[in-house]
Amino acid sequence: MSDLILRDATIADLPAILAMLAEETIPPGREAGPDDPRYMAAYEAIEIDPNQRLIAAELNGRVVGTMQLSFLPGLSFKGSWRGLIEAVRIVRDLRGQRLGERMILWAVEQCRVRDCKLVQLTSSASRTDAHRFYARLGFVQSHVGMKLHLRD
Repeated sequence: MSDLILRDATIADLPAILAMLAEETIPPGREAGPDDPRYMAAYEAIEIDPNQRLIAAELNGRVVGTMQLSFLPGLSFKGSWRGLIEAVRIVRDLRGQRLGERMILWAVEQCRVRDCKLVQLTSSASRTDAHRFYARLGFVQSHVGMKLHLRD
């Protein structure tokens, strides 16, 4: 698996990325069909924002993983930046081969390059396997997260 390439996603990668997002949703049915125009609007917003990166993980010409990196300025920690890792996915048939580990370690390094003070992520409370995975990589469960859904 040494030929895994991590790069900024292109518009051509969207079908594969959307398929991964639709495959693993909590709650079920959260995602819309791939032709929903909101996906294109979100992609375009990410693409033009220098503090957002939609990442495609490519192996042998196939997009096999994705994640979004966000770089957030803040006043706390003496005006430090934070890195946020979200929407991490690996195609089902390649899980367990340490691709996710390579993606997360790469993302952490990208946050170091951007001089972030810390890296944070969220994971659904029901994803206990994911929690163990992130803990193995050095993440600690330090806060309680809450969400307020505003619309569908």
